[in-house]
Amino acid sequence: MIRIQNLAKSYGPKVALSNLDLTVEAGTFLGVLGRNGAGKTTLIRALTGQLRPTSGTIQVLGLDLAARPLELRRRMGVMPEPTALLEDLTGAQYLQFTGQLRGLPFAEIQRRARELGDLLETDLDRPEPIAAYSFGMKKKVAFASAILHGPELLFLDEPFEGLDPVSADTLRSLLASLHAAGTTLVMTSHLLGMAERLCTRFLIIDQGGKVAEGTPGEMLQGTETLEDLFLRLMGGRKTGALSWI
Repeated sequence: MIRIQNLAKSYGPKVALSNLDLTVEAGTFLGVLGRNGAGKTTLIRALTGQLRPTSGTIQVLGLDLAARPLELRRRMGVMPEPTALLEDLTGAQYLQFTGQLRGLPFAEIQRRARELGDLLETDLDRPEPIAAYSFGMKKKVAFASAILHGPELLFLDEPFEGLDPVSADTLRSLLASLHAAGTTLVMTSHLLGMAERLCTRFLIIDQGGKVAEGTPGEMLQGTETLEDLFLRLMGGRKTGALSWI
Protein backbone atom coordinates (compact mmCIF):
# COMPACT_ATOMS: atom_id res chain seq x y z
CA MET A 1 0.00 0.00 0.00
CA ILE A 2 2.76 2.47 1.03
CA ARG A 3 6.52 1.98 0.58
CA ILE A 4 9.04 4.60 1.64
CA GLN A 5 12.80 4.25 1.22
CA ASN A 6 15.42 6.67 2.55
CA LEU A 7 12.93 9.54 2.65
CA ALA A 8 14.51 12.84 3.62
CA LYS A 9 13.35 16.45 3.60
CA SER A 10 15.41 19.47 4.52
CA TYR A 11 14.66 23.18 4.61
CA GLY A 12 18.13 24.63 4.28
CA PRO A 13 20.06 23.51 7.38
CA LYS A 14 16.89 22.27 9.12
CA VAL A 15 16.25 18.54 8.74
CA ALA A 16 12.51 17.72 8.83
CA LEU A 17 12.76 14.05 7.79
CA SER A 18 15.90 11.92 7.95
CA ASN A 19 16.38 8.72 5.90
CA LEU A 20 12.99 7.29 6.84
CA ASP A 21 11.99 3.78 5.75
CA LEU A 22 8.40 2.64 6.16
CA THR A 23 6.03 -0.03 4.84
CA VAL A 24 2.28 0.20 5.42
CA GLU A 25 0.26 -2.82 4.33
CA ALA A 26 -3.31 -2.57 3.02
CA GLY A 27 -5.90 -2.51 5.79
CA THR A 28 -3.58 -0.93 8.36
CA PHE A 29 -4.61 1.94 10.61
CA LEU A 30 -1.25 3.64 11.20
CA GLY A 31 -0.84 6.20 13.97
CA VAL A 32 2.07 8.58 13.40
CA LEU A 33 3.14 9.96 16.76
CA GLY A 34 5.74 12.46 17.90
CA ARG A 35 6.34 15.69 19.75
CA ASN A 36 5.67 19.09 18.21
CA GLY A 37 8.07 19.62 15.33
CA ALA A 38 8.98 15.93 15.05
CA GLY A 39 8.17 15.81 11.33
CA LYS A 40 4.69 14.26 11.37
CA THR A 41 2.98 16.85 9.16
CA THR A 42 5.97 16.94 6.82
CA LEU A 43 5.65 13.17 6.40
CA ILE A 44 1.92 13.42 5.61
CA ARG A 45 2.56 16.17 3.07
CA ALA A 46 5.29 14.14 1.41
CA LEU A 47 3.08 11.04 1.24
CA THR A 48 0.20 12.99 -0.31
CA GLY A 49 2.30 14.85 -2.88
CA GLN A 50 1.95 18.26 -1.25
CA LEU A 51 5.71 18.69 -1.03
CA ARG A 52 8.66 17.18 -2.84
CA PRO A 53 11.17 15.30 -0.66
CA THR A 54 14.83 16.20 -0.79
CA SER A 55 15.68 12.56 -1.47
CA GLY A 56 14.19 9.07 -1.28
CA THR A 57 11.33 7.26 -2.99
CA ILE A 58 7.61 6.97 -2.21
CA GLN A 59 5.27 4.35 -3.62
CA VAL A 60 1.57 4.60 -2.85
CA LEU A 61 -1.01 2.01 -3.98
CA GLY A 62 1.75 0.34 -5.97
CA LEU A 63 2.53 3.50 -7.97
CA ASP A 64 5.42 5.93 -7.88
CA LEU A 65 4.03 9.09 -6.27
CA ALA A 66 6.36 11.35 -8.25
CA ALA A 67 5.32 9.80 -11.57
CA ARG A 68 1.56 9.37 -11.01
CA PRO A 69 0.45 12.13 -8.60
CA LEU A 70 -2.92 12.93 -10.22
CA GLU A 71 -4.07 9.32 -10.44
CA LEU A 72 -3.11 8.72 -6.83
CA ARG A 73 -4.87 11.84 -5.57
CA ARG A 74 -8.11 10.51 -7.05
CA ARG A 75 -7.73 7.27 -5.12
CA MET A 76 -6.67 8.74 -1.78
CA GLY A 77 -8.37 11.07 0.65
CA VAL A 78 -6.55 13.86 2.45
CA MET A 79 -8.07 15.82 5.30
CA PRO A 80 -6.71 19.33 4.70
CA GLU A 81 -5.88 21.81 7.40
CA PRO A 82 -8.85 24.15 8.01
CA THR A 83 -6.74 27.05 6.77
CA ALA A 84 -6.39 25.26 3.39
CA LEU A 85 -10.13 25.30 2.65
CA LEU A 86 -11.60 27.66 0.05
CA GLU A 87 -13.20 29.88 2.65
CA ASP A 88 -15.21 32.06 0.27
CA LEU A 89 -17.39 29.03 -0.53
CA THR A 90 -20.13 27.58 1.64
CA GLY A 91 -19.67 24.06 2.98
CA ALA A 92 -22.03 22.65 0.35
CA GLN A 93 -20.24 24.51 -2.45
CA TYR A 94 -16.86 23.27 -1.25
CA LEU A 95 -18.00 19.63 -1.24
CA GLN A 96 -19.56 20.13 -4.67
CA PHE A 97 -16.23 21.45 -5.93
CA THR A 98 -14.09 18.65 -4.45
CA GLY A 99 -16.62 15.99 -5.48
CA GLN A 100 -16.60 17.15 -9.09
CA LEU A 101 -12.79 17.13 -9.11
CA ARG A 102 -13.02 13.41 -8.32
CA GLY A 103 -15.62 12.72 -10.98
CA LEU A 104 -18.71 12.22 -8.80
CA PRO A 105 -22.11 13.04 -10.38
CA PHE A 106 -23.88 16.10 -9.02
CA ALA A 107 -26.78 14.16 -7.52
CA GLU A 108 -24.45 11.70 -5.81
CA ILE A 109 -22.41 14.53 -4.30
CA GLN A 110 -25.58 16.04 -2.88
CA ARG A 111 -26.73 12.70 -1.45
CA ARG A 112 -23.37 11.98 0.20
CA ALA A 113 -23.06 15.54 1.49
CA ARG A 114 -26.50 15.30 3.17
CA GLU A 115 -25.53 11.99 4.79
CA LEU A 116 -22.21 13.39 6.02
CA GLY A 117 -23.87 16.56 7.29
CA ASP A 118 -26.41 14.54 9.28
CA LEU A 119 -23.77 12.23 10.72
CA LEU A 120 -21.38 15.05 11.65
CA GLU A 121 -24.23 17.28 12.88
CA THR A 122 -23.14 20.07 10.56
CA ASP A 123 -25.50 22.14 8.41
CA LEU A 124 -23.57 22.25 5.16
CA ASP A 125 -26.41 24.16 3.48
CA ARG A 126 -26.09 27.19 5.71
CA PRO A 127 -25.58 30.34 3.60
CA GLU A 128 -22.49 31.62 5.42
CA PRO A 129 -19.09 31.07 3.79
CA ILE A 130 -16.63 28.68 5.44
CA ALA A 131 -14.71 31.72 6.69
CA ALA A 132 -17.56 32.31 9.18
CA TYR A 133 -17.51 28.74 10.51
CA SER A 134 -16.06 27.80 13.88
CA PHE A 135 -12.75 25.92 13.91
CA GLY A 136 -14.56 22.68 14.74
CA MET A 137 -17.00 23.11 11.86
CA LYS A 138 -14.13 23.74 9.46
CA LYS A 139 -12.57 20.48 10.63
CA LYS A 140 -15.80 18.65 9.87
CA VAL A 141 -15.97 20.13 6.35
CA ALA A 142 -12.35 19.14 5.78
CA PHE A 143 -13.09 15.59 6.90
CA ALA A 144 -16.25 15.35 4.78
CA SER A 145 -14.26 16.46 1.75
CA ALA A 146 -11.60 13.81 2.41
CA ILE A 147 -14.01 10.86 2.46
CA LEU A 148 -16.68 12.10 0.03
CA HIS A 149 -15.38 9.92 -2.83
CA GLY A 150 -14.81 6.76 -0.76
CA PRO A 151 -10.99 6.64 -0.94
CA GLU A 152 -8.93 3.47 -0.65
CA LEU A 153 -6.37 5.31 1.46
CA LEU A 154 -7.11 8.13 3.89
CA PHE A 155 -4.62 10.57 5.44
CA LEU A 156 -5.62 12.61 8.51
CA ASP A 157 -3.43 15.19 10.23
CA GLU A 158 -4.68 15.82 13.80
CA PRO A 159 -8.33 15.10 12.91
CA PHE A 160 -9.60 15.43 16.52
CA GLU A 161 -8.05 18.83 17.20
CA GLY A 162 -10.71 21.42 18.03
CA LEU A 163 -13.64 18.98 18.19
CA ASP A 164 -15.98 18.80 21.17
CA PRO A 165 -16.19 15.42 22.96
CA VAL A 166 -19.42 14.35 21.22
CA SER A 167 -18.10 15.24 17.76
CA ALA A 168 -14.78 13.54 18.55
CA ASP A 169 -16.56 10.34 19.55
CA THR A 170 -18.66 10.45 16.36
CA LEU A 171 -15.48 10.84 14.31
CA ARG A 172 -13.82 7.99 16.21
CA SER A 173 -16.77 5.72 15.43
CA LEU A 174 -16.72 6.73 11.77
CA LEU A 175 -12.98 6.11 11.43
CA ALA A 176 -13.39 2.70 13.06
CA SER A 177 -16.16 1.81 10.59
CA LEU A 178 -14.03 2.97 7.63
CA HIS A 179 -11.18 0.77 8.83
CA ALA A 180 -13.51 -2.19 9.34
CA ALA A 181 -14.74 -1.73 5.75
CA GLY A 182 -11.17 -2.08 4.44
CA THR A 183 -9.93 1.50 4.17
CA THR A 184 -6.25 2.00 4.97
CA LEU A 185 -5.71 5.01 7.26
CA VAL A 186 -2.69 7.08 8.27
CA MET A 187 -3.32 9.52 11.13
CA THR A 188 -1.23 11.88 13.19
CA SER A 189 -2.53 12.71 16.65
CA HIS A 190 -1.45 14.00 20.05
CA LEU A 191 -4.46 12.27 21.62
CA LEU A 192 -2.66 9.07 22.55
CA GLY A 193 -5.67 7.46 24.21
CA MET A 194 -7.73 7.92 21.05
CA ALA A 195 -4.88 6.65 18.88
CA GLU A 196 -4.52 3.57 21.09
CA ARG A 197 -8.23 2.79 20.66
CA LEU A 198 -8.14 3.13 16.87
CA CYS A 199 -4.74 2.26 15.43
CA THR A 200 -3.41 -1.19 14.60
CA ARG A 201 0.17 -0.01 14.15
CA PHE A 202 2.25 2.93 15.34
CA LEU A 203 5.19 4.91 14.02
CA ILE A 204 6.93 7.17 16.55
CA ILE A 205 9.30 9.77 15.12
CA ASP A 206 11.50 12.44 16.64
CA GLN A 207 13.60 15.07 14.87
CA GLY A 208 12.53 13.54 11.55
CA GLY A 209 13.80 10.04 12.30
CA LYS A 210 12.14 6.79 13.33
CA VAL A 211 12.25 6.05 17.06
CA ALA A 212 9.99 2.99 17.11
CA GLU A 213 7.48 1.16 14.93
CA GLY A 214 5.19 -1.80 15.43
CA THR A 215 1.85 -3.12 16.58
CA PRO A 216 0.60 -2.44 20.12
CA GLY A 217 1.46 -6.04 21.04
CA GLU A 218 5.03 -5.58 19.82
CA MET A 219 5.61 -2.19 21.44
CA LEU A 220 3.75 -2.12 24.75
CA GLN A 221 5.24 -3.83 27.80
CA GLY A 222 2.90 -5.51 30.29
CA THR A 223 0.16 -3.11 31.36
CA GLU A 224 1.87 -0.17 29.69
CA THR A 225 -0.38 2.27 27.81
CA LEU A 226 0.56 4.09 24.63
CA GLU A 227 1.06 7.25 26.68
CA ASP A 228 3.42 5.36 29.00
CA LEU A 229 5.38 4.10 26.00
CA PHE A 230 5.56 7.54 24.41
CA LEU A 231 6.84 9.19 27.60
CA ARG A 232 9.36 6.39 28.10
CA LEU A 233 10.76 6.82 24.59
CA MET A 234 10.63 10.62 24.60
CA GLY A 235 12.13 11.05 28.07
CA GLY A 236 9.02 12.21 29.90
CA ARG A 237 8.11 15.67 31.10
CA LYS A 238 10.40 18.30 32.53
CA THR A 239 10.02 18.91 36.25
CA GLY A 240 10.67 21.99 38.29
CA ALA A 241 9.19 25.37 39.10
CA LEU A 242 9.28 28.84 37.62
CA SER A 243 11.73 31.20 39.28
CA TRP A 244 9.11 33.87 39.96
CA ILE A 245 6.45 31.60 41.47
